[in-house]
Amino acid sequence: MTDERFHRAVYVISVAAELAGMHPQTLRIYERKGLLAPARTAGGSRRYSDADLALLERIAELTDSGLNLVGVHRVLELEDEIAELRAQLSEAHQVHEDHLAELVAGGFNPGSRLPAIQPKRPVTLYRARREPAKEGERSEAPGPERPASAARVSGQHPRAARERSEQERETRDPGASSGTDPRRRG
Repeated sequence: MTDERFHRAVYVISVAAELAGMHPQTLRIYERKGLLAPARTAGGSRRYSDADLALLERIAELTDSGLNLVGVHRVLELEDEIAELRAQLSEAHQVHEDHLAELVAGGFNPGSRLPAIQPKRPVTLYRARREPAKEGERSEAPGPERPASAARVSGQHPRAARERSEQERETRDPGASSGTDPRRRG
């Protein structure tokens, strides 16, 4: 059946109701609830298409499974949204395939890590390596050669490690510390 014929509104309400196995009043209720939108003649009579009959069949399936009309409305909205998103995804996939075909025609090898570029001169790739901090210098970012915290290396609780380092500082220079640390609360 062609798309035009599928959507052509030809059935009056009594015929559509009989074909759908429903009462004509049920079709009117579905229209009032926004589940169905039949075409209208110039005189205002409802006309139903094969698409409307398919929709009535889907509504019957959903109500038979226990959904109320609000739930049916939401399911139908989500099904329409899914169909629209699938169409968009299909279109995007086609655009991607076309673009990839253009790249392959231009020499790109999709199986390689780098595009097939023909350099004008030899190219050497290097990996950057950070030099370890020299004695007495402080490295700004913690790296593999310098742990972020001595407590993590020693396995001590951070407070215990801090107290130990303060004791070592006082041992090295006893006059440097006044013994009152504003961060510590007795």
